[in-house]
Amino acid sequence: MQAYLTFNGNAAEAMAFYAKALDSKVIFSMTFGESPMGAETPAEHKNKIMHAALEARGHKLMASDMPPGMPFDGHKGFSLSVQANSVEEGKKLFDALAQGGQITMPYGPQFWAVGFGMLTDKFGVPWMVNCEK
Repeated sequence: MQAYLTFNGNAAEAMAFYAKALDSKVIFSMTFGESPMGAETPAEHKNKIMHAALEARGHKLMASDMPPGMPFDGHKGFSLSVQANSVEEGKKLFDALAQGGQITMPYGPQFWAVGFGMLTDKFGVPWMVNCEK
């Protein structure tokens, strides 16, 4: 399974942020205007992301902006989880993802992990960063 996030018009900014924070790269990006339905897309939506993907840590993260006329209700009921290979790597990932966001549980040792923390990033996406014992 792969996570697919939707955004309220800032998917390109979010994917660039995640690529930097996760030391990865966006491998595909297409706007609504570039798509086969570009001619029918409202002008204010042509530069919004219809589909984008990045590869990070052996996984894909995909995203888009909400299509024209569809409401954005925010991100609820899930967290993206990143597994680190060391406490230091986990702290680096946590700090990068937390930039401009809200830390809900500081990164630190837990009974199940040598490092764990929770945050909501600046785009409203909840994350957990974990480094198991």
